[in-house]
Amino acid sequence: MSEGNRSSSDQGSSRGARNRSTDRNRGRDRQSSGHKNSGSDRNSRSSRSGDRRRQGGSDRDRRRGNEDDGSSGRDRRAPRGRAPRKSTQTGPSQEPHLRDEIRLNKFIAHGGFCSRRDADEWIERGEVKVNGTVITEHGVKVRADDRVEVRGQWIRLEPFVYLLLHKSKDTISTTDDEKGRYTVMDAIEKATGARVYPVGRLDRDTTGLLLLTNDGDLAHRLMHPSYKVKKVYEVETHPPLGDGQLQELAQGIELEDGPVTPLKVRRSMTDPSLVEITIHEGRNHLVRRIVEHYGAEVSRLKRVRYSGLTLEGVNMDRWRHLKRSEVNQLRKSVKLEPLHEERERE
Repeated sequence: MSEGNRSSSDQGSSRGARNRSTDRNRGRDRQSSGHKNSGSDRNSRSSRSGDRRRQGGSDRDRRRGNEDDGSSGRDRRAPRGRAPRKSTQTGPSQEPHLRDEIRLNKFIAHGGFCSRRDADEWIERGEVKVNGTVITEHGVKVRADDRVEVRGQWIRLEPFVYLLLHKSKDTISTTDDEKGRYTVMDAIEKATGARVYPVGRLDRDTTGLLLLTNDGDLAHRLMHPSYKVKKVYEVETHPPLGDGQLQELAQGIELEDGPVTPLKVRRSMTDPSLVEITIHEGRNHLVRRIVEHYGAEVSRLKRVRYSGLTLEGVNMDRWRHLKRSEVNQLRKSVKLEPLHEERERE
């Protein structure tokens, strides 16, 4: 090959190598660009998803009534509060049944303005007056006839309210849930304007009878083990518990946190997998742990009776107000005086 041909061939080979190198670089650039765009897309989608979740949280807050408390933009950590709404149910006054003196934060909470914790914050901020005097210390006690004001709002005690709810499955037995799940307060949303609280709790998967009230003394005593309030549960197990196991259970068994002896144990006449257990203790997950003690699983658990009250006439996820006679029977069972008829206060 001549010198000229070799030179031409070398130049062509060199140009081909440069072209292949350029193509490879362009390919890497496109791949890198693709990764960057993909990451950007993912970040964009994640950002949009986060925005939707934040928006959803805001919507839930608005639905639950967590409105701005009216403080200035500089004061974003002010505790929540609201003007007490008039109850849709005219009930007996709390005043004759309160102790001689109660803590100021409890009085504010019973008046429906805010929770006790938020009441403590209002007190610390100097926003609370008792008979015209600003109170900034915790532990102050007031009488039912004292004039209590929070941020200029006169706080009056709400009438007593007593509700019986037929709790459904997947309903949380709390006044609020940080995950935005359906709670018992959602179930009774239109029941009353007063602040009420569940008396005890039922597990998320447990259905049945649950009381809600703003009668703190009654709720406390109903939950206290010394008053031995009877609770009846229907439990379906898999596999079904044997007759010998039920007889042993009726005599009492030992659990990891101590012995337990149900007041009554009986099998359903129509469904052998269904057992009715009556207890007066309030230990956590007690019925479920009784069943697990025998190596069985709970398929369904329902509270059907509570201190003489039943679910008769109340469908799932519905509620009703207790009759005065039912309230007085509850109060009598825990050694509280009965409620008396009163004229509605101005």
